[in-house]
Amino acid sequence: MSTIYNLKTVTEIHQMMGLGKPKHPLVSVIKDFGEAENMDLSGVRFTTNLYSVSLKSDAEGTIYYGRNTYDFQEGTLIFLKPNQIAEYEPGNEAVSHARTWSLIFHPDLIRKSDLGKQIDKYSFFNYEAREALHLSDDEKISIQLIVDLIQKEIESNIDQHSQELIVSNIKLILDYCTRYFDRQFYTRTNLNSDVVAKFESVLKDYYATGQAVELGVPSVSYLGKELGMSPYYLSDLLKKETGRNTIEHIHFFIIDRAKNELLSTTQSVSEIAYNLGFEYPQHFAKVFKNKTGTTPSEYRKTQASA
Repeated sequence: MSTIYNLKTVTEIHQMMGLGKPKHPLVSVIKDFGEAENMDLSGVRFTTNLYSVSLKSDAEGTIYYGRNTYDFQEGTLIFLKPNQIAEYEPGNEAVSHARTWSLIFHPDLIRKSDLGKQIDKYSFFNYEAREALHLSDDEKISIQLIVDLIQKEIESNIDQHSQELIVSNIKLILDYCTRYFDRQFYTRTNLNSDVVAKFESVLKDYYATGQAVELGVPSVSYLGKELGMSPYYLSDLLKKETGRNTIEHIHFFIIDRAKNELLSTTQSVSEIAYNLGFEYPQHFAKVFKNKTGTTPSEYRKTQASA
């Protein structure tokens, strides 16, 4: 197994790449890849304590993270979060000849800001490589302008306004990326419809084959794996297509199945709960009431007398 290198700070990344000391200890925009151009990074695996947003445009090479790969020759934005393992496999074209940059920032930069409280809402930091964001030429320009503002602020004399302005512009980039991902989901609507249909099929098969009794309620991770995508991407895709995320789909499927069992069998509520994959009937009853406004027993009684 190859060694995993952990880069904890912006300074360590600059040192690894043969760059000068960073202008700011917590954030950097890297466009000059220094000694990294001539380094053999083939098969090198690394993790950092930082967030990064990287544009890979018109360059050969493959970035690996999660279980999948993405060929970024056409140009994409790739997002990495702290402690995520990544691997780079260089191509034939030198990085310096590509329109490529990386914005890296330490969690401490945003910790006390609104962005620090909201960073988890940007779920694309949890996507896998092949789920990266494809940018149009106009979108590249928009993002590039903001990155240039951040770089200019970093290279200016740091004052009491610097951090707030840098963080505000990082948030602006992430907000634009949220819009662009929405556009990407929208333009792939036919493909996404196929995913929704397959998702429903996988869920039905899970219960039809008795896996719920053995393994419990299907997890978001399991369903994502069955569909070949990260659980976060699957949940966002379902939300965009149907208005419900993965957990909501699972619960509504369970409730619909539970209603049928309550009205068509004489099984106890506990037996139905176990058959649906719940370890504790109380948990099933809580989910059922949350979605229907009534308990399983009350539903059975009122519907039977209706």
